[in-house]
Amino acid sequence: MGELRPNALYERHRALGASFEQPLWNMGVPWLYRTDPNDEHVAVRTRVGLWDVSCLQVIRIRGSDALQVLNTMQAADMSKLAPGQSRLGCLCNEQGALTDDFLVYRDGPDEYRATHGDGDAEAIMVETAKGKDVKIERDEDVHVLSVQGPRSLELLGPHTDMDLAALAYFHHKSGTLFGKNVLISRAGYSHERGYEIFCAFDDAVDLWDTILREGERFGIMPCSFTCLDLCRVEGGLLFYPFDMPEGDTTPWEVDMDWAVNLDRDDFRGKQALQEKRGKARFRQTGIICESEQAVEEGAGLFKDGEEVGVVTTPAYSRFLMQSLALVHIKPEFTAPGTEVEVRGPNVTCAAHVWKPPFYDPLRLRQRGE
Repeated sequence: MGELRPNALYERHRALGASFEQPLWNMGVPWLYRTDPNDEHVAVRTRVGLWDVSCLQVIRIRGSDALQVLNTMQAADMSKLAPGQSRLGCLCNEQGALTDDFLVYRDGPDEYRATHGDGDAEAIMVETAKGKDVKIERDEDVHVLSVQGPRSLELLGPHTDMDLAALAYFHHKSGTLFGKNVLISRAGYSHERGYEIFCAFDDAVDLWDTILREGERFGIMPCSFTCLDLCRVEGGLLFYPFDMPEGDTTPWEVDMDWAVNLDRDDFRGKQALQEKRGKARFRQTGIICESEQAVEEGAGLFKDGEEVGVVTTPAYSRFLMQSLALVHIKPEFTAPGTEVEVRGPNVTCAAHVWKPPFYDPLRLRQRGE
């Protein structure tokens, strides 16, 4: 595995047929198992699925200046977080362009953790923390298991000392699960009710095996990252940098206005964000394609012969029997129902604009109590 970060579950993934040719965030991940990703997808939508998302990079931020660091380095206001809550951050460079996925958890008065992907969150955090009363540490021990689907609560609830049914969306709590010390967050990338379980490296295999064993009666399946990508496209959930291909994408262009608070003190990229507000070159939305297969990433979108957008992430949902795609398109063509043509190297077809999510448009399944 070279210089890749270790994962306690590599042998479990290999036994399921995974290979690790395409690492993610410096860790090997199972893009495919021997099982069909479409069958895994159906399990998540109708029963329950299990992912290993330990590739998430986890950083701990502790000290009296922790909040100041988090609010200076990015655009969302973390002062609104109470202990036990989490929210998405909005990390931009000085030109106002998004540079990472960034989720912040508040664990205590002066204690936070952040998960991020392939961008520069950790480097910016360390730079911002210089001279301040704050300690920044990457958590090298943590593993993260994600149990997602309509039967996830039935599976996990009886085996934890927490009242999991009362845990609200984007809240987290420490306790035990199957006798292991864990932190459980009500969150996930599946667009279903689900839970992310933060555990120690040494406990990951036992928890993985136990969840699969106890989940057999609920029809659980271990799920690949190909399945995860399909779930998140159906839910309209973005993934940096794949859904920001321009390299200078601003929050205003991907419907992240809610994550930018221009009324508070100076933060990284604030001036550029002020200047670019109301000047979106394109908007994030989706299309439904008249095709029996997924169209191609990077395919052009055309209207009356003019190129008006680009496909960022495509998928074919056998569950919905639809070819879907997340796209960037000029603002004047974002009205639902607008007809466009998709032109790619191997797939050319008609399509129409659809505002994501494609599945559960009111987001009741993941957010509902």
